Amino acid sequence: MTQSMTGFARASVTTEDLTVTVECRSVNNRYLDLHFRMPETLREFEPQMRAQISQAVSRGKLDLAIQYQQNKATTEAALDTDRLNTLQAALKHISTHFPDAVAPSQLALLQAPGVLSERTVAVEVLMSATTTALKQCLASLSQHRREEGAKLAAMVLERGELIRALLHSLRQQLPALQRSHREKLLARMASLDLTADPVRLEEEIVYVLQRADVEEEMDRLGAHLDAINEALMGKVPCGRKLDFLMQELNREANTLGSKSTALDTTNTAVEFKVLIEQMREQIQNIE
Repeated sequence: MTQSMTGFARASVTTEDLTVTVECRSVNNRYLDLHFRMPETLREFEPQMRAQISQAVSRGKLDLAIQYQQNKATTEAALDTDRLNTLQAALKHISTHFPDAVAPSQLALLQAPGVLSERTVAVEVLMSATTTALKQCLASLSQHRREEGAKLAAMVLERGELIRALLHSLRQQLPALQRSHREKLLARMASLDLTADPVRLEEEIVYVLQRADVEEEMDRLGAHLDAINEALMGKVPCGRKLDFLMQELNREANTLGSKSTALDTTNTAVEFKVLIEQMREQIQNIE
């Protein structure tokens, strides 16, 4: 199913010890580009998280923010008595040299670095909760990207059908356009008042008409539109393939325009390019 590369998702997992929240923002990018903001405790597990993400997402720039908060039951402060004894000994030593100095209060002692600290959470517990939260976040992100992708696919298919309609109309006009071109060539020869071998003249006219023929370009345009429909209906990421098909569509539209011998054909080629550009803008966001 077609997926967009833009989306947002958030998931939280609460255990007995803590709550982990994973937030992800995704935008379009040529490749898979991951950026993490997370506690240093989890930094060593970044490769595992990258592997987990790459199984769910193939393209896009993803900004992931991971936070955790300990529950009240596990955030009781722990008093480091060794650190406190060290401070007490230091204060006694200072008081012998500065007897008039004001002694620090109990609150000031508790605020000293290393005296009071929260109990640490087991890394295994934190990583397990993070993995679960990341899985839920990626599932929600994929759902969002699929919904956006369905809208993008509908817009691309709609413009593809408009191109098909223009192709059909142009095919209907081709015989009349070729006759008109032939008549113009004969009229131009007549205006030169030259005597030419009829057989040779006919061969030259056929040659010119063949060079101006756009049937092959129209066939390729139709084939590329079929390939676009097939890619959008497939179950694998198709953004890169669609990028290539847009280049091919644009090339055929340019060739058709360069072969144009009538204003109607030129205008149709311009309409092709406008629709192709609209399709290309939407495809830039498809995974």
